[in-house]
Amino acid sequence: MIIRIHPRGLDPNEALAEALDRPVSRQEGLTDHTVVAHWSGLDAYFLDDEDRVWASAEWAQHLNGPSWQHRHAASPQGDRRAIWHASARLHPDDRDLTRPEWSEIAHRIARTADIHRPGDERGCHWIAVQAQPGRIDLIANLIRADGTWTDHRSNPSRLTAESRRLEAELGLIRPSVGGPDPQQGARFSQRARPSWTATAQLAELLRQLADEDAGPLSTVRGLVEHAAHRLERLPGAHGRDRAHQLELIARRLHGIQQDLDFLAGTLPANGQTSSRPTRPSAMPGGPLAQPNATRLAR
Repeated sequence: MIIRIHPRGLDPNEALAEALDRPVSRQEGLTDHTVVAHWSGLDAYFLDDEDRVWASAEWAQHLNGPSWQHRHAASPQGDRRAIWHASARLHPDDRDLTRPEWSEIAHRIARTADIHRPGDERGCHWIAVQAQPGRIDLIANLIRADGTWTDHRSNPSRLTAESRRLEAELGLIRPSVGGPDPQQGARFSQRARPSWTATAQLAELLRQLADEDAGPLSTVRGLVEHAAHRLERLPGAHGRDRAHQLELIARRLHGIQQDLDFLAGTLPANGQTSSRPTRPSAMPGGPLAQPNATRLAR
């Protein structure tokens, strides 16, 4: 694993665009499969039943928030370039990591770089983006939520030592002593280029949409069910009629989830054509269960 500290900047849009390898957008929502870690105080920015899928431009705006709120904040040297950006790249032959493993790497790097302290909800705004094969990017604003400049110190030797520990614990390949491989970027691109890889990624996207516990459609369905239960408790037939209509909408959403999961199962994975699964049956009738609280909170 090789960790690179990029030059500090004034605008998070440039750093986020580099992490995504595309411009930031107000139409593209980033789920927790892309933003794999973030500062602990972010939970205060969401209501219990609010969807956390922000557009990439909204994530950049959030990172820039402390700079707007504390326009005169500066480092002890008078530097106002508060946007800190670091990227970590795996060896081209490393295995594909899971989301929890990427999250662990992000938190470890953030702690080592002194931009994150567990339990510090007034600390730096930071997020970790895993959008490119074998790479994770950390972007932080060095102005703390209380308006003070963090005591962050860039210490390459500490980051290098932490990367060696992560390699040992996660079973990753240690980079050669001769320095970074000049062909590393091209080899990662070749890994992502085969058509079956793109198909597998699309299948994974469909599974994320259909996910019963944390998928966006599951969140919408939970909110619809919640509204149906509240309307059903209102006096008069008007509320019961509208509640019944919402129940039908929730069942249609469940059917869409099943269709997406079915389509994901028909796409090839790992270069192999999958056998066609049995199409799911329709959602049974009857009263809806009480909505899952964890689904609503996400």
